[in-house]
Amino acid sequence: MTQVAWMMGSDSDYPKLEAGFKVLAELGISVAGRVLSAHRTPEQAREFVQNSEAAGVKVFICAAGMAAHLAGAVAAHSSRPVIGIPVASGALNGLDALLSTAQMPPGVPVATVGIDGAVNAAVLAAQIIGTGDESVAKKVVEWRASQTAKVLEKDKRLQEKLKG
Repeated sequence: MTQVAWMMGSDSDYPKLEAGFKVLAELGISVAGRVLSAHRTPEQAREFVQNSEAAGVKVFICAAGMAAHLAGAVAAHSSRPVIGIPVASGALNGLDALLSTAQMPPGVPVATVGIDGAVNAAVLAAQIIGTGDESVAKKVVEWRASQTAKVLEKDKRLQEKLKG
């Protein structure tokens, strides 16, 4: 069963999102991904949301640039949590996408991460899933510990260089 449905406004967004896909894979969370647009493929996006919910998807992650209406459109059609990733693009380099993603009308919430924040979106999705799945919650704790270990290893190398 797919746990996270990931939608992006363009296939050119994939390189910015790939790290998030990798985190979900590390955590053993299954993902389905599509390129769909709130503006250009609204019916297909709605159908994907409805079919994904029926198939048991627990969280949607939507990445889009500029007007960035994809996350809001998904949230309007879903009772599942939606995480929006504003993608850096266009003249405003993602600020427009950040504001569009974060400013939803009352009753249509979208959890918004920072511009190009695919890793944070993935971890947030895992934390949401982990509220009902203890094995995922444990994997998130282990993943975060591995991040701590990576930083401490970098610190150790720097301290050795400074002793030099």
